[in-house]
Amino acid sequence: MTKRVAIIGAGPSGLAQLRAFQSAKAKGADIPEIVCFEKQSNWGGLWNYTWRTGLDEHGEPVHCSMYRYLWSNGPKEGLEFADYSFEEHFGKQIASYPPRAVLFDYIEGRVKKAGVRDLIRFSTTIRMVTYNEDRGNFTITAHDLKNDRMYSEDFDNVIVASGHFSVPNVPEYPGFDRFNGRVLHAHDFRDAREFAGKDLLLLGASYSAEDIGSQCWKYGAKSITTCYRSAPMGFKWPDNWQEVQQLVRVDENTAYFADGSSKKVDAIILCTGYKHHFPFLPDDLRLKTKNRLATADLYKGVAYVHNPKIFFLGMQDQWFTFNMFDAQAWWVRDAIMGRLSIPADKAVLEKDVVDRVAAEDAGADAHDAIHYQGEYVKELIAETDYPSFDVDGACEAFFEWKDHKKANIMTFRDNAYRSVITGTMAPVHHTPWKDALEDTMESYLKN
Repeated sequence: MTKRVAIIGAGPSGLAQLRAFQSAKAKGADIPEIVCFEKQSNWGGLWNYTWRTGLDEHGEPVHCSMYRYLWSNGPKEGLEFADYSFEEHFGKQIASYPPRAVLFDYIEGRVKKAGVRDLIRFSTTIRMVTYNEDRGNFTITAHDLKNDRMYSEDFDNVIVASGHFSVPNVPEYPGFDRFNGRVLHAHDFRDAREFAGKDLLLLGASYSAEDIGSQCWKYGAKSITTCYRSAPMGFKWPDNWQEVQQLVRVDENTAYFADGSSKKVDAIILCTGYKHHFPFLPDDLRLKTKNRLATADLYKGVAYVHNPKIFFLGMQDQWFTFNMFDAQAWWVRDAIMGRLSIPADKAVLEKDVVDRVAAEDAGADAHDAIHYQGEYVKELIAETDYPSFDVDGACEAFFEWKDHKKANIMTFRDNAYRSVITGTMAPVHHTPWKDALEDTMESYLKN
């Protein structure tokens, strides 16, 4: 009997998994029956932009954390698909920091070419996954949102590709209920123009605070204040941007900080991260991990040690993204198809996790972290037929990127890098990032 495999989510990770199975089929292999469930009406995951916040048209939590004018905050040369270059898609080499519309088009181009759309059930969310000990398979309860119909089906394997940057971590601070301005999480941020002329406070010292603050600066915020708990971001900020110690409290219009300073602000944006959240998984199947490079309880970073018939894609903190998801998806495909074996001894699986955590912890800085994840990608690629590419070259692009950010956080996107897939150099974008106020694909790609 043919195996049945469920993929939960049709974002970059889920699409990578569909492409992995399609690749095997194209080479003549007999593949399992694949069903991909996607709660949105289109593929792309986070890259499927919507103006909506809170709830979608079906009353489901909005998945998208993207915003207008978002540009890639890392070089595209570090995420390029090994089997589908930017040059193949666009017919030419493009600049190194594309806006979201360009990246969405690129992601979509590969899966359109692969012809996998018919394998996806759109507007369908998963309510529950249970494991049947007696039969050794899973029962999935799905909700067809368009027709408001619930149904259940059985699968031999489940691949969770629902992401972990869509359920916000929302802290509470004294005075939030009294503050006269707007308080929102980065998940609900959509348009920097809303905050033009305003004094903004951003809580957080990582990528969301860095990028949302930069967007608001670019589109005319009066001032940016970011506050940190452990250490500042430490970049050379513009004159109207300051970093201060942790927020203590707010009143109607003023924020008070741990260093004794205060600042009148018009709005507060919580750049406080996201939760790994799987409400459709019971305790025995639910991944519980922090956002780190070595995830808890995942053998090879993908197979759940407590039940290796369920897999999780893209659950790591990420330097590499699209091509790492590919490496994981090819590995999971081969595990399901019996091309490689997962040890039966649970102690072996758990030791793999312990060793990966120890190796991450041994790193001293971002350079070590990038190298660590690059080695992980190489490890998975070596065990499958995913097209090999210059992973070390991609790491070098990341190292250059970090140096460019350190030199000038407001101009790093004006640099260009060499593709590790085609070997060609990206052009410098026609307009400096700070002056490029349009984010459409047409505007970005014009000569």
